[in-house]
Amino acid sequence: MDNSSLSSTADRILFFIKTKGPASTATLAQAFDMTPEAARQQVQKLAASGLIEGQQEAIAGVGRPRQNWGLTEAGNRRFPDTHAQLTVQLIGSIRQLFGEDGMDRLIAQREADSRAFYAAARAGRTLPERLKRLAALRTDEGYMARVERDGHDWLLIEDHCPICAAARTCQGFCRSELRLFQEVIGEDATATREQHLLAGAQRCVYRVVPNRYAQDH
Repeated sequence: MDNSSLSSTADRILFFIKTKGPASTATLAQAFDMTPEAARQQVQKLAASGLIEGQQEAIAGVGRPRQNWGLTEAGNRRFPDTHAQLTVQLIGSIRQLFGEDGMDRLIAQREADSRAFYAAARAGRTLPERLKRLAALRTDEGYMARVERDGHDWLLIEDHCPICAAARTCQGFCRSELRLFQEVIGEDATATREQHLLAGAQRCVYRVVPNRYAQDH
């Protein structure tokens, strides 16, 4: 992130919202051990800079809706986007010159390159080891990935998509990634995409279900 115009506290707030989702001023004050007034000042600065915006959250029962703060498009651009505009232009040029067959070949080549890159993750002896190695490799690529346990299942969570612009232009990239994840995971579990940033979610979440528990889903 570019620290030229924001204090470290403001950057940490942006990172918190990016990874945890929209948050209220009170939540931010608690998370960063600030007074409510100090948190309000930080929020106002970020909102005035166009990096966050208020989002109303309905609360069951009586009372006013609570206002949370989420990242704007400008706020999301504070995180790596892998030269989004150039990427979209190149994809458009490939389509124009080589058609959809050319796009399919491009995606297949990227998948092959990624398959070699993820070889270290496939070497993990257990499913948790493979997932954690995969998350580390994805983080190196800019996806801000992490693994969490959810009952019998595992969740691979990616808080950022550095190729989001390319994926919006050609969702074959997303389908290719899911195939690769399944290869890394192996035959003892099944991966499905549960949340998708391109479908309006805050992040991409993949549920990994060990096959011995698959009948419960």
